[in-house]
Amino acid sequence: MIAPPDPDDLERVKKWFRRLSEQVQAVDFAGAHPLFAEDMIAFGTFENFITGREAAERAQWRNVWPVTSGFRFREDDIRAIVSPDRLTAIGMGVFDSTGYQEDGTPYERPGRTTVALSRRRIGEDWVADHTHMSLFRDVPSRSFGHKPG
Repeated sequence: MIAPPDPDDLERVKKWFRRLSEQVQAVDFAGAHPLFAEDMIAFGTFENFITGREAAERAQWRNVWPVTSGFRFREDDIRAIVSPDRLTAIGMGVFDSTGYQEDGTPYERPGRTTVALSRRRIGEDWVADHTHMSLFRDVPSRSFGHKPG
C-alpha cells in the first residue's frame, strides 16, 4: 500500500496545479516556463512525444490555451504519489475548461492530467519532467476559440 504523502509535499503538488491553471487562464506561456524542466517530455494532442519545454509550448500550449477558457483543476481531487526520499512525485488531477465550436458555441471540455515532478531538495517547489494531459472520452479535441467578449 502506498503511504499518504507528507502534507507539505501534497500542498506543493496542488500549488503546481494551481499555478499551471493561472498561466493557462492568462495565456502566459513565459510565466509557465518555471513550472517545467527545459528537457521535459510530454504526450500531446498534436504530436505523440514532445521533447523540451519550448517544443511543448509550440506544439501544444499555443494550440490550446488561446482557444479555450476557464481552465482550472478540481483542487480537492488532486492526488499525489511521492517517493520515499520526497524528491520525486506523480501528481494527478482532473480539469475543467470551455472549448468552442466553429460557430462559437461553447462546450464543456473536461480532462485529466498526470505529471511527473521532481525537485533537488525537500521543501522546494516541484518542476514537471513529464506531462500527459488528455480530454475525457467523447470531448471534441479541437476548440476554435470564439470566446465571448
